[in-house]
Amino acid sequence: MAFTRWDPLRDLLAIQQRLDPFAPGPPGWAPAVDLQETADHYVLTAELPGLTREDIQIELVDGRLTLSGTRRERDLPCEQYHRVERGHGSFSRTFQLPVPVDADRIVADLRDGILTITCPKAREASAHRIDVM
Repeated sequence: MAFTRWDPLRDLLAIQQRLDPFAPGPPGWAPAVDLQETADHYVLTAELPGLTREDIQIELVDGRLTLSGTRRERDLPCEQYHRVERGHGSFSRTFQLPVPVDADRIVADLRDGILTITCPKAREASAHRIDVM
């Protein structure tokens, strides 16, 4: 039987992630995101049309991957808009990764408005037999 140390912050973050779809967010926008897990890595795909590499920040701290950035307001010479559906301003999305990842091998690629972040899982120390001499 394995024992794990209780981490109340981890439980609160899990609850927050479950409630995020129902909670009213701050004004602005949040990109649509897919998070996929394979045997050896996580792949996060985010829709970020109109953003450049300079507009996006990615950070990994204590197993939490945070994607943030800013979509600037449109500078169109128009006296009035008839419809505004595309959000602008700052956004931030945080995802708890259940397995440690190798931060030195994370790769991010922005192509055609789609950001793909590949996070290789960290190699766990394998058990091996030590002979006594």
